[in-house]
Amino acid sequence: MPVKDTCAFIVANLRLQPAPGLPSILLYIAHPGSGLSRLGAGKSNDPPPYWAYGWAGGTVLAHHILKHPDIVRGRRVLDLGAGSGVVAISAARCGAAGVTAADIDENAISAVALNAEANRVAVETLHDDLLLGPPPAVDIILAGDLFYDQALAERALPFLAACRTVGIDVLIGDPRRATLPESRLRLIAEYMVPDFGNALEGRIVLGGVFTIAD
Repeated sequence: MPVKDTCAFIVANLRLQPAPGLPSILLYIAHPGSGLSRLGAGKSNDPPPYWAYGWAGGTVLAHHILKHPDIVRGRRVLDLGAGSGVVAISAARCGAAGVTAADIDENAISAVALNAEANRVAVETLHDDLLLGPPPAVDIILAGDLFYDQALAERALPFLAACRTVGIDVLIGDPRRATLPESRLRLIAEYMVPDFGNALEGRIVLGGVFTIAD
């Protein structure tokens, strides 16, 4: 049976601990005994619980923002495909005028709200597929780990390019996965960061921060 109260399940079954590679940020992170399968309804189209782990794209983007807070300070920020909300939390901590974390996974939305509360920052959540709509009313879009799948990459790039055309800044965090359209992007910075799940796994990769090429 699926869990009815996602927030209560997360608090009871995940561990609130420093985010992998970002010790100043707390996240509810899964462990082998978390039982995440209980959150789904058993359907083949249930989204995987990406929000419960530390992924390199979000980590490298959050690290870059914390290192360069002027990128978001006083600006309206959208964390697109927010997952755990680590990027949104970083932006809020750095003085963004407003931060919205959007994701198509309803469980991720619950996780973002809990993680933002744990870090004592204000983050608005939005359960929606924004790739279907027009550019949002924001100053900058932050997209970590949005290019892990070819079909998603083929939808995300035109949306982000359209946003850039109307004057919205775009930053993308990714460890150069095979589906990242690097030929259409410009590299801004690189950092060594942990990837995929528990930092104790010890997997460190070179993550990049990119923007849409002119």
